[in-house]
Amino acid sequence: MPAKGKHRRPKNSPLTRRFVAAGTGGAALALPMIGATTAAAAPTSAAHSVTAGITAAAPAAAPAAAKKAAAPRTHTVVAGESLSKIARDHGVSGGWKKLYEDNRKAVGADPSLIRPGLKLTIGAKAPAQRSSAPERADRSAERKAAPVAAKAASYPDNLDGWIREALDIMAQHGIPGTYEGIHRNIMRESSGNPLAINNWDINAINGTPSKGLLQVIAPTFEAYHVPGTANDAYDPVANIVAACNYAADRYGSIDNVNGPY
Repeated sequence: MPAKGKHRRPKNSPLTRRFVAAGTGGAALALPMIGATTAAAAPTSAAHSVTAGITAAAPAAAPAAAKKAAAPRTHTVVAGESLSKIARDHGVSGGWKKLYEDNRKAVGADPSLIRPGLKLTIGAKAPAQRSSAPERADRSAERKAAPVAAKAASYPDNLDGWIREALDIMAQHGIPGTYEGIHRNIMRESSGNPLAINNWDINAINGTPSKGLLQVIAPTFEAYHVPGTANDAYDPVANIVAACNYAADRYGSIDNVNGPY
C-alpha cells in the first residue's frame, strides 16, 4: 500500500528568518534584521565626530589673553648716558622726547643735561599735551638734539660763567660738585683770580707751584685733566674741572673740601 504521506512543515530559509514583518493593517514591510547593530551605532559615531570637531575648534575660537600693561619702572642715570640712549635701551615709545616729557620736572629745562644719580621714571604718563601732528621717531634728530642744546648755552666770561660752564662739563663726565662748593673753594684758594700762582709753599719749592682758580699743581692738572677742556692750568674752566675731578677721586666731591687739599 502506498506509503502514507506525511505533511511536512516547510522549513524557513535562513533568509526568511532574517526578516520580521512590521506594519499596520494588511500591509507588511519586511525589515532586514541585519545592520540593526550598525544602524544603532551610527548616531553615536556621528555624535562623537561632531563633538570632536567642536573640541578641536575650541582653542582656535578662544580669545587671546589681554596683555597687562607694564608697570612704570625707575632708571638711575649713570655717567655717559643721554635721554636718547636711555629711551632706546628701554624701548620708550616716542623716544627721548617722550622720556623727557615724562620726567621734565626731574630733568629741568635742558634735556641734554642729566646728571649721574638722577632717577627717571620709564613708562609714566606725561601730562595731557597732545600734538596735532603724529610723533615720528627720528634717530638722527635725537642724536643731534643733545649737542645742539649744549652749543646753544652761553656763559659770561666771569667767575659765575666759568663755574656754570664747568658744572655742565662735569655733569657730562659724571664728576660731582655744586656751585656753592666750587665757589667756596675758589674764594679761599685764589679769591677768583684765574692767573693766581703760589710761589712760596712747598709745591713751589719743589718746582711745581699751584696755579689758577683752585690752585692746582701741574702733575695733578695733567693727571685729572678732562678731555674737551683747554690743556692749560690757567684756563679757568679747565682748572675748575680738573680740580673737581681730583677732589672727587680723593674726597668724594669738591663739596667735601674745606681747606688745603
